[in-house]
Amino acid sequence: MSKTKSSGISRLGRDSRPKYLGIKLFAGQKAKVGSMLVRQRGSKFIAGKNVKRTADDSLFALKEGVVNYLTKKKTRFDGSKKIVTIVNVE
Repeated sequence: MSKTKSSGISRLGRDSRPKYLGIKLFAGQKAKVGSMLVRQRGSKFIAGKNVKRTADDSLFALKEGVVNYLTKKKTRFDGSKKIVTIVNVE
């Protein structure tokens, strides 16, 4: 006798749940203390004034205020330049 069913059941249909990454509060919106600003993997957005980075690279607010995004050119260690987005709460 067979151990598996013959048809109708796929054993490969498993999938992970979505991680809901991205910007949670946009520029001009008010942030409370501890509110998530950006959910990310890696440092696409960099923590600026009154913003802290968590262990999974997400950014949250340290103080209450208005969210502001700023783009800058940052020089890497090898001399190449990269445009980065800095998240501030003022």
